[in-house]
Amino acid sequence: MIEAEWWDYDDREEMADAVAGDIGFIVESAIDARGEALLAFPGGSTPKAVWERLAEKKLPWKRVTIIPGDDRLVPVDNELSNIRAIAQAMISTGARIYPIVTDTDDYVMAGHAANARLKDLKWPPDLVWLGMGTDGHTASIFPGPDLDSALDAPKANLAIGVHPDPMPPEAPVDRVTLTRAGILQARTIIVTITGQEKRDILEAGLEDGQSSKLPIVRVLAESEFPIDIHWAP
Repeated sequence: MIEAEWWDYDDREEMADAVAGDIGFIVESAIDARGEALLAFPGGSTPKAVWERLAEKKLPWKRVTIIPGDDRLVPVDNELSNIRAIAQAMISTGARIYPIVTDTDDYVMAGHAANARLKDLKWPPDLVWLGMGTDGHTASIFPGPDLDSALDAPKANLAIGVHPDPMPPEAPVDRVTLTRAGILQARTIIVTITGQEKRDILEAGLEDGQSSKLPIVRVLAESEFPIDIHWAP
């Protein structure tokens, strides 16, 4: 049984305020406990309003490192780059924005390089923040030939390269992503989704539990603690 607590909001602005507040608390708690914070952020459109609110908060940002939970194999100045979007929103805070993609077109090698880069950080992260696509993917753990590799990677493998098949039409490129093992080592995991369609998909998947075919449910089903899911229409 997957323990998930739903947090429902009247609109996306209200959700952004609440999620930014929660992340601010996570940052402050991590710095109080360990002197620094490591956060993994998702890509996509939903996080942008949260980033804007976070960037306005007076937090000890110079002690914070932010990584993308996944990224596309594109140059950092490409509009498809997740680290570019995160940096545009957060660089003014003084936080360390840490890319995981290196300059290679080989997604397998890119995954090895991302894994090595993450091991230079003080793992585990204080937060892994996940989104979800309508196909049930989370981070870049997609249905397809690399799904089992991303789900079943050993604990030491924090990241992996993936070749989505079929390619998402909005971003038809190879990726690197945190593995299930990498995600589940986080001290806190939150999920944000918007729209009734995604809610229906995720609720049905959670009902199926470990037998679900949805990548996000396959990840969350292995969590040892409850997951907060934030949703707005």
